[in-house]
Amino acid sequence: MLRVQGINQYYGSSHTLRDVSLSIADGACTVVLGRNGVGKTTLLKCLIGLLPIRNGEISLGGADITRAPAHRRALAGLGYVPQGRDIFSHLSVEENLEVGAYAGERSVRRDGRQFSFDEVYKIFPVLKTMRARIAGNLSGGQQQQLAIGRALLTNPSVLILDEPTEGIQPSIVKEIEAVIQSLKGSLSILLVEQFFDFAQAVADDYVVLVRGQVVSAGRGDEMERNNVRALISV
Repeated sequence: MLRVQGINQYYGSSHTLRDVSLSIADGACTVVLGRNGVGKTTLLKCLIGLLPIRNGEISLGGADITRAPAHRRALAGLGYVPQGRDIFSHLSVEENLEVGAYAGERSVRRDGRQFSFDEVYKIFPVLKTMRARIAGNLSGGQQQQLAIGRALLTNPSVLILDEPTEGIQPSIVKEIEAVIQSLKGSLSILLVEQFFDFAQAVADDYVVLVRGQVVSAGRGDEMERNNVRALISV
């Protein structure tokens, strides 16, 4: 569904991504792991078009999107939940979701699949309960659920999540894990994560970055055998 081939990215003279290649199978979850500062968020920003790459190729559903602007990538089916969530804190929960739905009306998936408000409220019941509440007054975990729900309403074929467990209470982490498991099959997921146990629980495939390079990759059930925990530990 999403394929990245040999991309390189620079901040000035700093070579931040070095010949990075990975792929996300249709309906599967690929997890990108690594310590702080290895280029994980930079990689995601390159994929969604917020940062340019020097060379390499990015394709979505077989179509080359390497030079496409960010809004075209969103319309083509990339949904993005950034680190820190970036909700509209002054809007209500429902108004935040309406922003996603507005974008989703212009996004057409190849399979015709469209997420509805009812589906998002079923996935995250707390959002329905709090739909009139100002989003900035939600807890961190509730804001994360809102950010994911908003992204789902853009009708992505690939959902990109940047450290969704960061600063979240354990009970919500388990809920997000269950949601990711339930979404696999209906869309593809690319997840950046530092929490090994969470990553292992949801990963069909994994990639480890060290200093902007892929140093290990394989199936999710190979993570322990391939000593991934040691590669990402501080």
